[in-house]
Amino acid sequence: MTAVAPSQPEPRGTREHQRYERLVDAAKSLPPLRTAVVHPCDQASLGAALDALSAGIIDPILVGPRSKIAAAASALNVDISEFPIVDADHSHAAADAAVALVRAGKADALMKGSLHTDEIMGAVVRREGGLRTMRRTSHCFVMDVPGHDTPLIITDAAVNIAPTLEEKRDIVQNAIELAQALRIEPVKVAILSAMETINPKVPSTIDAAALCKMADRGQITGGIIDGPLALDNAIDLGAANIKNIKSPVAGQANVLVVPDLEAGNMLAKSLTFLADADAAGIVLGARVPVILTSRADSRITRLASCAVASLLADAQRSSLAVAEV
Repeated sequence: MTAVAPSQPEPRGTREHQRYERLVDAAKSLPPLRTAVVHPCDQASLGAALDALSAGIIDPILVGPRSKIAAAASALNVDISEFPIVDADHSHAAADAAVALVRAGKADALMKGSLHTDEIMGAVVRREGGLRTMRRTSHCFVMDVPGHDTPLIITDAAVNIAPTLEEKRDIVQNAIELAQALRIEPVKVAILSAMETINPKVPSTIDAAALCKMADRGQITGGIIDGPLALDNAIDLGAANIKNIKSPVAGQANVLVVPDLEAGNMLAKSLTFLADADAAGIVLGARVPVILTSRADSRITRLASCAVASLLADAQRSSLAVAEV
């Protein structure tokens, strides 16, 4: 099944996206990811799914009102008559139907269409009939930032508003496992705050210290963790050296853990609109990856979001296979 959807115009100046292109190329080497596309009822969301299909990254199942999906396809001048479509009356019903496909073993990922994030996440995290695991769900932006050789992961900027220390433990572990799936090695995690010293008046510095000790005790695994670190000395070696910070992470972090959603959202958008970065979005911690795309995303960003999900799903399958041996 193939289709070519017209690409949307780039929202900002065009540039090379070597980091995203490497992710897309890696995903193309894997079997297409069976993906339930939730409520793809506008040109942007349906076009994103069709672009990823044409690239060989996903194998989509369209879930939503059949008439609205057909109207979006007509606007794109695309024939979807041979596509699997699960008819659902509205966006909430589409989210529920997509989750049911995963639970039935018919889909291995979800992809957000033209509905609110809280609608799809409400179905995912529902206690009865959802896709919960023992792990807290969290969001990561996988950012293509000019000047950085590897993607920069920022978490959490979209799901957990004011996470507790226990929730931050899961947020960090989710991000580490995502970085491993993206073949980032070693994974260097900076726990961000406004300063690099412990200050009881700044709760995020206390959380950072606790998370580092959790890593020392094996409660967080797979990455090198340090914090608190201010943003400058987390990503810039010169800034770290000026402050005489001796750390295997300072100046070299590839995962940035923010204190709360507001900080993460502002950091990601600052990089996007002031540094010409792109932000591929994904939710982790559920039974399957949840792809989050925006109507403002460029084509390569949408493809990268799908590629990230494909690589993560493959890593999770490999981990499960090893555990069962």
